[in-house]
Amino acid sequence: MTASTSAADGREPGDQEAGYEPDPQRWRALWVTLVAGFMSLLDVTIVAVALPTIQRDLHASAAQVQWVVSGYALSFALALVTAGRLGDALDRRRIFLLALSGFVLCSAACGAAPDITLLVVARLAQGLAAGFMAPQNSALIQQMFRGAERGRAFGFFGATVGISSAAGPITGGAILALASDAQGWRWIFYVNVPIGILAVLLGRRLLPRTRRSERGHVDVAGVLLLGLGVLALMYPLVQADSGGLHRLWWLFLVGVAVLAVFTWWQHRLVARGAQPLLDPRLFSTVRGYAVGAGIGTLYFVGFSGVWLVFALFYQRGLDFSPLRSGLAVTPFALGSASAAVVSGRLVERFGRLLTVCGLAGVIVGLGGTALLLRFAPLHMAPWLAAPVLFLGGIGGGFVVSPNITMTLRDVPVRMAGAAGGALQTGQRLGAALGTAALPGLFYLVLGRSHDYRGALVTALGAALVGMAASLALATADWQRDRRTKRPRRKCPEEVANDPVHARQT
Repeated sequence: MTASTSAADGREPGDQEAGYEPDPQRWRALWVTLVAGFMSLLDVTIVAVALPTIQRDLHASAAQVQWVVSGYALSFALALVTAGRLGDALDRRRIFLLALSGFVLCSAACGAAPDITLLVVARLAQGLAAGFMAPQNSALIQQMFRGAERGRAFGFFGATVGISSAAGPITGGAILALASDAQGWRWIFYVNVPIGILAVLLGRRLLPRTRRSERGHVDVAGVLLLGLGVLALMYPLVQADSGGLHRLWWLFLVGVAVLAVFTWWQHRLVARGAQPLLDPRLFSTVRGYAVGAGIGTLYFVGFSGVWLVFALFYQRGLDFSPLRSGLAVTPFALGSASAAVVSGRLVERFGRLLTVCGLAGVIVGLGGTALLLRFAPLHMAPWLAAPVLFLGGIGGGFVVSPNITMTLRDVPVRMAGAAGGALQTGQRLGAALGTAALPGLFYLVLGRSHDYRGALVTALGAALVGMAASLALATADWQRDRRTKRPRRKCPEEVANDPVHARQT
């Protein structure tokens, strides 16, 4: 049975055995998860425009205030896979609502923080709650939807990811402009509270519970090993502004070694018939998962870092206000949102080709924007760049949503949380690398030449290298699909339900 055939009746392999029946409230429940996901991802970038105000108001050092952003990103990434597995093993609805409630409380604590120390602590806790919430989003989509409907649902999810990442600067700038007093930055956190409370109340009514047949156990040793490995890889990146890459480079070696031990441990659990934290068969037998995870990681290296580079260029190079700086990159967000919704309806028909075309569009859009900002008259450059940036946004909308759909569509529902968490962990690692490397490169060129335009082009060029690598991987996968046209390999759940396999074992 091919993937397209299995989706024809709205069911996936193994759904018949699981007794899947469509939830009549699934579309309303989806919007609850999307709103919560939008808040958690928006908080990755929305705070960046308020850092100067926070530093001045709380009398903080540059290193301290940087932890308001990097601490959130660090704790967010640390929680993802473990949270996904907990959702699979216990109940996705319960984990989601607890994490969302914690996110709301931590947002209120961030807004009320009297000093920088308490603000950083609250941001670390807020990132942890966001990390527990994020993998439940994709897992609930897999649980509630099948076939073409799942593609549409992931289309909305992809639009949420694209908009939240690109809309952070403009949203933060707008809040600062409306709350013009010295304490205005606090409303960047307070705005989450009423929206989050409403989402909790609706979630209690609409979200489905995880079926007992899909539940399992949690690998505690795997949780510790993976957490230490991700921490070792990310800590030098979040400390990049204070020289972390030079002082802590050895942690990369430690992280790779710990993750190697983690991989060995997961294989050992599978061989013993136990349930691992992250089933290695996801990468070896689930069609498209390993490739999709690689594409997402490489794409987010460039995608996440460019917004900080644009903010630096517009606010420091052209003396734009935070709001005007955010408005300058809004065309990308608009293009991304519109294309992501459409791409969810097209992914079943065109598959990986959508990702290839989308990546090509992003490269052309950002490359063209870089050239216009470098060579066009300075007073006209942002206006001339807007339509080209919109084109790049359309390309971005055809990257995130189809890639998520194709990466996760063959994953068994019982492993949906862990698979979604691992996918987002790769994206967070890529985002951390991009947000550390691209602004660092921007400052390096600026310090040598004092040329804001040259610094912008250099940093965007580095971002395009990561996106080109992602395009090469997507193109190779698309060409392999065209050449082979073979039936997809069975996922672990199908292998376990295969009577021939059962007799052999």
